[in-house]
Amino acid sequence: MPAEWEPHAATWLTWPRRDGISFPDRFELIPKYWARMCKLLSPHEQVHINVFDDTQEEEIRKHLFRARLKIGERIFLHRFPAYEPWCRDHGPIFIVNPESEIRNPKSEIRNLKSPLAVVDWGYNAWGNKYPPYDLDDQVPQHVAQWLNVPLFSPGIVMEGGAFDVNGRGALLTTESCLLNKNRNPGLSKARIEKCLRDYLGVSHILWLGDGIEGDDTDGHIDDIARFVDPRTVVAVVEEDPLDANYQPLQENLKRLRSMKDQDGRPLRVVTLPMPGIVEYQGQRLPASYANFYIANRIVLLPTYGHANDRVARRRLQKLFQKRKVVAIDCRDLIWGLGAFHCVTQQMPVV
Repeated sequence: MPAEWEPHAATWLTWPRRDGISFPDRFELIPKYWARMCKLLSPHEQVHINVFDDTQEEEIRKHLFRARLKIGERIFLHRFPAYEPWCRDHGPIFIVNPESEIRNPKSEIRNLKSPLAVVDWGYNAWGNKYPPYDLDDQVPQHVAQWLNVPLFSPGIVMEGGAFDVNGRGALLTTESCLLNKNRNPGLSKARIEKCLRDYLGVSHILWLGDGIEGDDTDGHIDDIARFVDPRTVVAVVEEDPLDANYQPLQENLKRLRSMKDQDGRPLRVVTLPMPGIVEYQGQRLPASYANFYIANRIVLLPTYGHANDRVARRRLQKLFQKRKVVAIDCRDLIWGLGAFHCVTQQMPVV
C-alpha cells in the first residue's frame, strides 16, 4: 500500500445522505464540505463520488453546480450506495504491484499481476454500533469491478482509519481498536499482524495504545498519529494535565519516541497540539488536527475555532513544503464524529 503523500490518481468520496444518521439536526450544513473538497481536490486529481440513489444524485448535481463544478471532467459520480459517508473506513483500500520492492516476501500481494488492486476488508460499522451497514461493506467490491482490477478479501474486519503506512514497510495502528473484541473476537494479535502483512505488503507494525475522547471508532490511528514522510510521524498531544486526553496521548508519545522504522532507524516525532474540548449538545467530539488528508499539492486540515488552529497549520506547512495546507473550520463536520481523513480515500497512480 503506497503512502498517502505518494502521487494520487484520484480521491474517492461517499456523499452524505439526508436520511443518514451521521449528522442529526445539522445535515443542511454538511454537503458544503463535500462540495468544498471537490473544489479543492479536482484541480490536482480526479474525484470519484459514491452515490446512493436518484434523489441524492440530483442533490449532488445542485451542490456541484452552485460550486461551479462540472461532472464528467474531473469529477465522476458512481451508483455505489452506502448508508453513511465515511469512505476511509468502508471504501476500497488500494494496493499496487510492488514488483521487487516488497519488504515481506511471504505477502499475498507478491502474486499481484495487475498494477492496481483493491483490498476489501470486512466492515461492521465500528463494532456493530450503527446498523445497517451491508451496503457500505459492498463499496470496495463495486469499485474493483468498475476499475476491472483484482479484489483481495482478507476475511477480517478492518477500517481504513485504523492504520497508517509509510509506503516503505511500516504501519502504525492502535491496540484499542484492532484488538477490540467487537471486530475480530477470534483473532489473536499475531493473526491480525499476519493479515496486515499479507494484504498491505508491510513488514513492521507499530502499536500505540488508546485513542481520544469522543471517538466512536475505539481509537483510530488517524486521530492520534500520522506518517508525513517515511521516517516522520506527527503525534497529537494534549497540554492540559486535567484533560482526559492528556495521559493516553502522553503514553502514545512515549511509545513513538522509542520506536524504529522498518530499517531499524529511530522515528522522527513531531507534535501537534489538540484543539481543546469541542462539544455539541453536551457530547464531547473527537476533534483532532491529526485527521488531515494529504492530496496532490494540498493538505486539507480540519480546524475548530481554537488558538491552536494556527499552530497546527504552521507546523504542518513546515512539514509539507511542496503542498499548500488548507485550513477549514470543521465544527459542523465533526458532529458526525470524523473529519477530512475519515471521509476520503486515495487511489494511487500506477
